[in-house]
Amino acid sequence: MIQNVRRATMKIDRWDEERDGPVSEVVLRNRLEARGYIVSRYTYFPGTEFPDHTHDVHKVDAVLSGTFQIVLEGQEVLLGPGDAVDVPRGATHRAAVVGDEPVVSLDAVRSARSSK
Repeated sequence: MIQNVRRATMKIDRWDEERDGPVSEVVLRNRLEARGYIVSRYTYFPGTEFPDHTHDVHKVDAVLSGTFQIVLEGQEVLLGPGDAVDVPRGATHRAAVVGDEPVVSLDAVRSARSSK
């Protein structure tokens, strides 16, 4: 039997200092909120790992400082300051802090008003 498996495509937004200026929590937060996200700030210390999991909502993981490894549906990316990755609802993913610096992250989830 052939199964139709839908694999999430990784959508990454890289910060560009020439275009965006210095990485700023205010600017990054405002961009996410303008897209209809509710944003929370977290700090994850070296050694922090999140095993494979899914979410019932679409979300974005954005990095303010440090390096965050994200593996989404088998695709791996390292996110640095200002970078963000879309995590579609139901997509299997995992994450880990890379290196000796904590990761300060903005975790953005779709609000009920903008559940596309």
